[in-house]
Amino acid sequence: MILVNQKDEEIGTMPKMEAHEKAVLHRAFSVFIMNAKGETMLQQRAAEKYHSPLLWTNTCCSHQRLGESNIEAGKRRLQEEMGFKTELKELFSFIYKAPFDNGLTEHELDHVMMGFFEGDPQINKEEVASWKWMRPEDIKQDIQSAPQKYTAWFKIIFEKFYDHLIQNRNIS
Repeated sequence: MILVNQKDEEIGTMPKMEAHEKAVLHRAFSVFIMNAKGETMLQQRAAEKYHSPLLWTNTCCSHQRLGESNIEAGKRRLQEEMGFKTELKELFSFIYKAPFDNGLTEHELDHVMMGFFEGDPQINKEEVASWKWMRPEDIKQDIQSAPQKYTAWFKIIFEKFYDHLIQNRNIS
């Protein structure tokens, strides 16, 4: 993983598990895919994932590779996990820290991107157990009533994404 400082300047690399064990700040991205109805595509993480298995989260997220732009990384991972391609736009970035259910910690400078897609994804069953479309207002309400169904980072990132949608009048 690419280690960064708070200005998103590269300061080194580290294996993924070590970075999560040490809670070191690293570069990451989160992709939110919307459809024409204003719904957001969520994925349920595969049961075999080493953290947060079977929890619901945003369409896809991962870490950039050395020399890869944020958009290139988002498109690559969207294809790998959800089986489709679409244009992405970076909305904002921010730093967060979230504990996993297994004692590891995510400490990321996260680049949040959005794209649009109509249709059904062709999910990679090694990464994704299931998927669904949900209206952002319904996601917000469901997180409040059943937070245990969602990944630790999604609850943080979704709040910022939802605020962005409201501020930019993408939802009512």
